[in-house]
Amino acid sequence: MIAPARRLAGLLLAVLASLLLAGCTPRQLVVGSMADALAGQGRVSENDLELARDAAPFYLKLSESVLQQQPGHLALAESVAGGFTQYAYAFVASEADRLESVDSKGAERMRQRAARLYQRAQRHAVNALELANSGFVRRLASSQPEDWPRLKPEEVGLAYWAAASWGGWISLSKDDPEVVADLPLAVRLAQLAWASDPDWGQGSLTSLLASFEVARPGGSPARALALFDQAIAQSAGRSAGALLAKAEGHAQPAGERALFEQLLRQALAIKDAPDSPLAMQNEVMRRRAAWLLEKADDLF
Repeated sequence: MIAPARRLAGLLLAVLASLLLAGCTPRQLVVGSMADALAGQGRVSENDLELARDAAPFYLKLSESVLQQQPGHLALAESVAGGFTQYAYAFVASEADRLESVDSKGAERMRQRAARLYQRAQRHAVNALELANSGFVRRLASSQPEDWPRLKPEEVGLAYWAAASWGGWISLSKDDPEVVADLPLAVRLAQLAWASDPDWGQGSLTSLLASFEVARPGGSPARALALFDQAIAQSAGRSAGALLAKAEGHAQPAGERALFEQLLRQALAIKDAPDSPLAMQNEVMRRRAAWLLEKADDLF
């Protein structure tokens, strides 16, 4: 997820030092090397949730500034969009849910902030896709399937974060019909990404499709359930997020409390290897699973 600030700062200083030692380096080469370093650092796993939360503003603001100088850097755009999306979910929207019972106005302010962060992530991701594929947004909105853009393998992660952040923004903007009207585009983008690489993210993309299937008008609960189960299988049971997605997207709406609690306990039981790329995501989801179990009486 988001790496600690000290490790990131040391990495960037090393990059800059090596460039300076090489002689007079063009500014664009310096910025490009920083973009590469930041994009790579965004993929480093971190298992200390509080450390990740504290480091996030530094990493996101610095990465966003470099991305403005290198807007066509797909890996950095993916890292920035993913970082803002994860920060919005883990540290803002989820906290708003917990705050709701004691401070509804404060919770609403946090949800509005989360919506802005999701919007920011979506803008970065979609802008990068547009730069890589001129007319991408126009073709995505076409009513003719033959016009829809085709995603290259290196663009699937970017499309995932674009669709995920778009969905988060829409979910928190129910009073804004213009934002809600874009749900079919977010769903279509996720479908195009899935068509290119259905196994992306160890089931994360499949899980997103399942959640969209539940949310979209006319969606099929049976199709959503099949996708939720496929996502769990793709992660080999190592993703707490896939289990929570099924719990909140299928079991809770269906009123199946026993299944709901079973899935949450399975999520809580997941033990991560120290270098697992799912470590931070799983810790976020385990904390949410514990909270949902405490709230089960209110949810059913």
